[in-house]
Amino acid sequence: MRIYLIGYMGCGKSRLGRLLSEHMGVQFVDMDDYIEERNCRTIPQIFAEDGEDGFRKIERKALEELSEFTDVIIATGGGAPCFFDNVDVMNKSGKTIFLNIDPAILADRLMKSKTERPLIKGKSRDELVVFIDDTLKKRKEFYSKARFEITEPDLSLDEIQDMIS
Repeated sequence: MRIYLIGYMGCGKSRLGRLLSEHMGVQFVDMDDYIEERNCRTIPQIFAEDGEDGFRKIERKALEELSEFTDVIIATGGGAPCFFDNVDVMNKSGKTIFLNIDPAILADRLMKSKTERPLIKGKSRDELVVFIDDTLKKRKEFYSKARFEITEPDLSLDEIQDMIS
């Protein structure tokens, strides 16, 4: 069993992944953490040193490695499904769940987040809402390829497990 959680940054992939992995008794891997450990650099450092293209190549290699893991829930980076044929790799090797959260809620979460996120650095809340909305429109074709979609933030872990079983 392999489950990929996809969606925009701040949508709750890591939080849900940890909870779901505990609930189901399987391993949890945060793809960004995995990339940082494997490359001995933070995501912002990789972006600064290698640019977005370099990061996306590193991310793809990480996906290839993670697609070999078993009994795992993987929280992907927000853009991971949108480059190369990554979303197809995820769908072929496991089940994909898109966490579809309203842009205004995402902006509020990201404004409060202590995590440095290179793609949104320096934006006001209003600028952030517009940026998120625009980015989600571009990513929709990729996110919509997920086998499952969660739009209801109050779904129980049992309901999610039943949905993907």
